[in-house]
Amino acid sequence: MESSFSFGVVLAVLAFLIIAANVLVAVTVLWLLHRSETVGLCFTLNLAVADALIGVAISGLITDQISSPARPTQKTLCSFRMAFVTSSSAASVLTVMLIAFDRYLAIKQPLRYFRFMNGLVAGTCIAGLWLVSYLIGFLPLGVPMFQQTTYQGSCSFFSVFHPRFVLTLSCVGFFPALLLFVFFYCDILKIASMHSQQIRKMEHAGATAGTYRAPRTTSDFKAIRTVAVLIGSFTLSWAPFLITGIVQVACQDCHLYLVLERYLWLLGVGNSLLNPLIYACWQKEVRQQLYQMALGAKKGLTSLLLFLLSAKNGGPEEPRESSFHIVTIFHPELDG
Repeated sequence: MESSFSFGVVLAVLAFLIIAANVLVAVTVLWLLHRSETVGLCFTLNLAVADALIGVAISGLITDQISSPARPTQKTLCSFRMAFVTSSSAASVLTVMLIAFDRYLAIKQPLRYFRFMNGLVAGTCIAGLWLVSYLIGFLPLGVPMFQQTTYQGSCSFFSVFHPRFVLTLSCVGFFPALLLFVFFYCDILKIASMHSQQIRKMEHAGATAGTYRAPRTTSDFKAIRTVAVLIGSFTLSWAPFLITGIVQVACQDCHLYLVLERYLWLLGVGNSLLNPLIYACWQKEVRQQLYQMALGAKKGLTSLLLFLLSAKNGGPEEPRESSFHIVTIFHPELDG
């Protein structure tokens, strides 16, 4: 019972952090979309929404874990909860793939990309992504071989879904997606290397004239860095759960369900907390917008504090004298 309560507390903390971080990134990206017409930001916004929904989905399991005595959950309700978690997780993974593919096309075919990629295409991709995600998540509800025949009332992933479902997800989804990630990354790396070589040749050819100025390839290497971090976090988060699930299918007597559900599943869900941190730390435009929003919030709190002090002292003059001692706004320099 104590371990179940501890697991519920961990779920509660994780759900709160996932929702808070992704809502913050979503608001930030919305502000960026309002100021620019970068279509790729739509995919970043969709990733934040999908990850926030994972936090909402796992929050439905918290009450079952921390209630004393443990309350049995109907199998149908538990199945829908786990289908919602799986659908949101699939949407998050597919959006990461879409972001990697978007960066790949922008570097591989830049002219064709900017002619082809618009709001309608991005919206169609996102709509199709969510359709596929919900088909994946709710697939066990319509396929008996993916359902557990026995249910004891304690709601968990493997209490309603058979490990064969994880095996199918791994073979049809995870490993092909990982291969695509590696292909995108290697090809982007090759293209960036070719660009760098061409620039060095142009610099050498135009050195005597002194009129050639090399274009910056920073965007190429930023794309490489972002894709690499996304691949790494995606692989490290989900690979242990899926591989152990395959082992459970192959070895029915191993009884790895506790490890899968209490540790490895949480590690996979934790990827939804890593994604907003990646964009907050690695994307300069997102980081700058977060800074501007924080600065605006700080100024708003300062104005409110000064207003309250003015109302308390009965006039506007005294707070002006004390405001110098009350608030000092520090402007840290943004790194590159």
